[in-house]
Amino acid sequence: MKRLLVAALLLFTCSLSAQSIKVRGVISDTLNQPLEFANVIATVQADGAIESYAITNEEGRYQLDLPKGDTYVLKASFLGYETRNRVVSVSEDAENMQLDFQLRAIASELDGVEIVYEMPVTVKGDTIVYNADSFTTGDERKLGDVMKKLPGVEVNDDGEIQVEGKTVSKVMVEGKDFFDGDSKLATKNIPADAVDKVEVLRNYNEVDQMRGLGNDQDNVAINIKLKEGKKNFWFGEVTAGAGIASEEAKYLVHPKLFYYSPEYSLNFITDFNDIGEVPFTFRDYFNFTGGFRNFNRGGGTNFNISESDLGFAVAQNNRANKIETGFLAGNFSWRANPTLDLSGFAILSDNKTNIVNNSIRQYIASGSTETTTSVNDQRNQLAMMKLSGVYKPNTDFQLDYDALVKTSKQTEDDTTLSQFDNSTNNIEEQKENKPFSINQNMNVYYTLDEKNIFAGQVQHLWQDEDPFYNAVTDLLPFAGILPVDTTANRYNINQAKNIKTNKLDAKVDYFYVLNNTSNLNFTLGATYSNQQFDSGIFQLLNDGSRIDFNRTPEIGGASFPLNNMVDYTFTDTFLGLHYKVKTGEFIFTPGLSLHNYNLKNEQLGLTSTQNDWTLLPDFNAIWNIKKSESLRFNYSISAEYTDVVNYAEAFVFNNYNRMFRGNRNLENALSHQYNLTYFSFNLFNYTNISASLNYSKRINGFKNITDIAAINQVSSIFNMDSNFPDETFTAFGRFSKRVKKLQFALNANATLARSNNLVNDEITESESLTQSYQASVRSSFREWPNFEVGYRLSVNDYDNGGLEQTFYTQRPYANVDINFLKHFSLHAEWDYYNYSNELNTVDNTYSFFNSTLYFQQGESPWEFSVQATNILDTEFINNDSFNDQFNTTSQYFVLPRIVMLVVKYDL
Repeated sequence: MKRLLVAALLLFTCSLSAQSIKVRGVISDTLNQPLEFANVIATVQADGAIESYAITNEEGRYQLDLPKGDTYVLKASFLGYETRNRVVSVSEDAENMQLDFQLRAIASELDGVEIVYEMPVTVKGDTIVYNADSFTTGDERKLGDVMKKLPGVEVNDDGEIQVEGKTVSKVMVEGKDFFDGDSKLATKNIPADAVDKVEVLRNYNEVDQMRGLGNDQDNVAINIKLKEGKKNFWFGEVTAGAGIASEEAKYLVHPKLFYYSPEYSLNFITDFNDIGEVPFTFRDYFNFTGGFRNFNRGGGTNFNISESDLGFAVAQNNRANKIETGFLAGNFSWRANPTLDLSGFAILSDNKTNIVNNSIRQYIASGSTETTTSVNDQRNQLAMMKLSGVYKPNTDFQLDYDALVKTSKQTEDDTTLSQFDNSTNNIEEQKENKPFSINQNMNVYYTLDEKNIFAGQVQHLWQDEDPFYNAVTDLLPFAGILPVDTTANRYNINQAKNIKTNKLDAKVDYFYVLNNTSNLNFTLGATYSNQQFDSGIFQLLNDGSRIDFNRTPEIGGASFPLNNMVDYTFTDTFLGLHYKVKTGEFIFTPGLSLHNYNLKNEQLGLTSTQNDWTLLPDFNAIWNIKKSESLRFNYSISAEYTDVVNYAEAFVFNNYNRMFRGNRNLENALSHQYNLTYFSFNLFNYTNISASLNYSKRINGFKNITDIAAINQVSSIFNMDSNFPDETFTAFGRFSKRVKKLQFALNANATLARSNNLVNDEITESESLTQSYQASVRSSFREWPNFEVGYRLSVNDYDNGGLEQTFYTQRPYANVDINFLKHFSLHAEWDYYNYSNELNTVDNTYSFFNSTLYFQQGESPWEFSVQATNILDTEFINNDSFNDQFNTTSQYFVLPRIVMLVVKYDL
């Protein structure tokens, strides 16, 4: 089947080639110097339609593919030069031809600017401008559909935009932030027909004074330019639908409204449905930065405040047995006056999820196998609001302020049947957490003169969490650790926790510009964090009375606490120096940072302190091989410190069969990071290549001492001896090439991870090798049906203390868009999964087939569609996971077949 598919694609490509010729040539100035990034566009003489385009390489060369049997106008242009036109007739028996252009410089660049907006792609320094209409075929419905068709741009499965392998964190529309900090909301909500141009801003820095001083190679932003009819007018769409699934009624309501003008913008997005379309997940909430910068980026310290670990169930690929969603979001920006810009957003989300799964878990140390059947009813009520202001009275001064407020309420009721070692345990769990946080950030930038530039940043976080856990079990939980009243017919165990965090970061950067190619950067800063951690475990008896647990019975002659009351303070004072120099095609940035770390934790009537001085180097090198080709190398050592959770010595529950206690004497870990990245964006032959190699070595890392009895795990944390480091190797590569109307792509990703842990008093080395490969081809025809076909293969190889397992997932897929009978269009997508292991003890096959039939008459604002998801009525999906203690294979039940009638009205 695979060979037949490849042969068909090759035959199809060859047939296209036989019907066209190649026009090649060189574009130069009047001194015969080649012009790189000059534009050549070929239009059909009869109707002016764009047939082909090209951009010259560093030698000024271009090439075009022109179908036979027509006459074309070739227009060569370059910013600041006169435009030259040539008429070319391509007969049925024409052969490849050579056609050179010589352009003459002009005094005004006005004509050149006009030409820029005609070209499908224009490169201007670090900015790539795409003309959306040159790549779209009329099948696109959202911004994400447009982005997928742009050379060098990807949209991953989560809806995030990626350029050069880097995730875009800022999306702007007409230069105004669109829900700052996330690209998913833009790709899934901005209408495709509103997009005129897409500007990819590489090496992005939103502060003019700071551009070129640091290393911004990982910063990529997107700016969407709207079509003229969408400016200074309200536009949007209202979508509503109703349907049925397994004799149960289903609904969809999805209005959205946008307004953009030079002075202000307004965006409103809503989504209410129970068909499994989740616009904003629990994971999105915690990953949503709101555009906040990473304070410790390049600073040598890795200190993060962790979120509560209650083990909330997570839907697999946003699929679950039942999902009901409510979502409201608003975004605004306002140019209050020429010196002040205000912006902000608010997001409200309410997701109800029912997750049903069956799992088989193999415990390495004990040899036990646990099978579970669980039903989880989960509700996530999430809210966040951000306000931002930028004050810029002149080009030498800028003040930014941001405030991000996040609050949520997560609840989960679980029912689990656990079977292991001839034992059966019925478990009922209740989990609840209501975290609240306020994150504030202020940045000041001041240019004293052309050689002296200052930047200051202050960031403050206040966070309060109160996770509550309850488990009711048939079997006695953690005998010997919990002093449980055994007279109860079932055991009702509860745990209350509260964690308050007050964290302040501040630093000042001084840049001294030595000359046009080098500068010095001095940094002085500090981090202060204070956390208070309280927890307690208690049992509720049948008569409603309560037993509070204070200490464990004696274990090995010692008794351990079961209540936490910890006050933990971490400070980091640091001084950094970096030197950036450009020589020829190379840029080097070596640096050092000197840190003084102070730790203090008070618990159980004792106080522990630490004081460390550490010198941490880092190095960055960039080889700009060409304007669109580069090789980068990064090396850094970071000191890793943990937060209060790992210092609290009293036992805490993670779930019904896992308990954990911290270690007041933890020291820091050191992490060595190496990264080599290559990127080539070649518009001459429509080829894009990106690749990276990463290696990390963690010394003195935070590791778990785990005792496993049957399925019960009791863990504590310690620093692993430096003779047993954790190592991770990662390799990534992507190749894409456009051949006429076909886009070919190859992806490969492999990660080898080695780690060491202490399980039942023995050091065990675990190794995992995960590999994923993808090959695809996508068409972009205007008159013919469009398709995408591909094949994904993932191989997960686990070796855990001698227990070796290999899992394979083979996933061919196909999508098709067909326009027919003038007003009808059909979109269909098919995903096939074959999930197996090396021993052939697991071999599951399932697939998902979705399709939508659209009807829209001409330019009518009304669109009607019949939407069917999971047409094959697949019941479940499979997944495998691995860690140092166990391997897990799971089966997740998903929504059944759903058929909807949907009506959309364009505003």
